[in-house]
Amino acid sequence: MKRPYIICHMMSSVDGRIDCAMTEKIDNTNAYYDALDRLEFDAVLEGRVSRQMHYALPEPFVAADKTPIGKEAYHIAHPADHYDVAVDTHGSLRWPEGASADNLLVITDEQCPREYHDYLTANGISWIACGKKGIDLPRAAELLADKFGVKRLGVVGGGHINGAFLQAGLLDEVSVMIGGGIDGRAGMTAVFDGIRQTDYPPVLLTLNDVERMGNTVWLRYSVNK
Repeated sequence: MKRPYIICHMMSSVDGRIDCAMTEKIDNTNAYYDALDRLEFDAVLEGRVSRQMHYALPEPFVAADKTPIGKEAYHIAHPADHYDVAVDTHGSLRWPEGASADNLLVITDEQCPREYHDYLTANGISWIACGKKGIDLPRAAELLADKFGVKRLGVVGGGHINGAFLQAGLLDEVSVMIGGGIDGRAGMTAVFDGIRQTDYPPVLLTLNDVERMGNTVWLRYSVNK
């Protein structure tokens, strides 16, 4: 089964850190979003931490009935030309009323409570459940293509979800915008992070394009397969 063409697109400091408050200080232009538009994604995907920080409501969703959905399933709330995708393995994020209008699509695993999927459906939010224990990212990518018509998917952070897509071998390109600044703070997340395999080999890339956008450099690489 086909999957989307997948590009990781990020803004970082020179030392590869991606804290949004920091990157806004080192590049206060629209360069990142201009490049995002030029990449012509029909869906962009973020991890739970990023979505919690910027979009979800502060109080978590707590299911009264913990019975898992227990099978692969999906729900299309309404057809859309573009989706904002959130990875929320256990179903902990609650969403504001405008999430339906933003064409939100939430991905969980099959251990996520069915009650959470009912909550999403009732609020006009599309969803996918796949993976017996943890999300099956390759299968989720196939369902995004097959059921939701996604042809170009942008993975836009944070570092752990970027790392998960990298480790799963799903990335076709890496698009990194390096702003004119250094973070240097201990423990801050990098563009790719969270891979615990200590002998994990470096992923080799081929440089395809370099573009200067003000004080920011936009680098585009293909991932060597």
